[in-house]
Amino acid sequence: MSAANAAQVAYWNDAAGRTWASKQDQIDRQIRPLGLAAMDRLAPAPGETLLDVGCGCGDTSLELARRVGAEGGVLGLDISVPMLEVARQRAAAAGARGLEFREADAQTAAFPGGRDAVFSRFGVMFFSDPVAAFCNLRSALKPGGRLAFVCWRPLAENLWMRLPAETAAGLIPPAPPPEPGAPGPFAFADPDRVRWILAEAGFTGVDIAPHDEAIGGLDLEGTVEMSFRVGPLGAILRERPDLAPMLRDRVREAVSPWLRGEAVYMPSATWMVSAGNPA
Repeated sequence: MSAANAAQVAYWNDAAGRTWASKQDQIDRQIRPLGLAAMDRLAPAPGETLLDVGCGCGDTSLELARRVGAEGGVLGLDISVPMLEVARQRAAAAGARGLEFREADAQTAAFPGGRDAVFSRFGVMFFSDPVAAFCNLRSALKPGGRLAFVCWRPLAENLWMRLPAETAAGLIPPAPPPEPGAPGPFAFADPDRVRWILAEAGFTGVDIAPHDEAIGGLDLEGTVEMSFRVGPLGAILRERPDLAPMLRDRVREAVSPWLRGEAVYMPSATWMVSAGNPA
């Protein structure tokens, strides 16, 4: 495994990766619609060969494999061993054909070229050198091949992540703002930066469109518990678990207005990005 993204490798193989693996069903329920919107933009066709970058627990890879069919092929890449274990178990249980998973850093790993398309659901914002990473991914594409991914717009626009974290205000010092463009969930929040990265990597026809959609699908208690495990509040509580008892009621009160029937749905804000490899 390359040392280029050593910090991310360590992060996704420690608490974060284990948390995502254990909460796979609930996380997929929340963000699956956003991945499907990006997948529709990619429009995978039967018989195509695809690369799924940051495939995690395999939800997107399984759907891509379904769309390309038995004559196609999907290779899911991730740096998280705990999540890949779940992905392989799910693929085996589903009897998926033409689907493989590989532990690899997409920034540096060598893979055969000639693939029809590269896809990612929130898996491309963590590279230490994004231009190098997208150059490497473009090398996996055939001439005229396609790229599509979904990434987060700024935290300020993503109420479903921001609101639970705001309940900790006054209990901890304000976190310093992240370095612009630093690897992390919001590294691609600036569309001009994304456009520049892809152009520098040799992609053409870059199209970046805003996508707004309410996501969730968990009941009230499930939503509170999920906010304690992932996202900005989850990161706070990994450092300060002593805050959890005093925050539970605060988070419940904050998200309750977004309860729609049996489930909570809150606004999300993403970019749907597509580009092509020159013929």
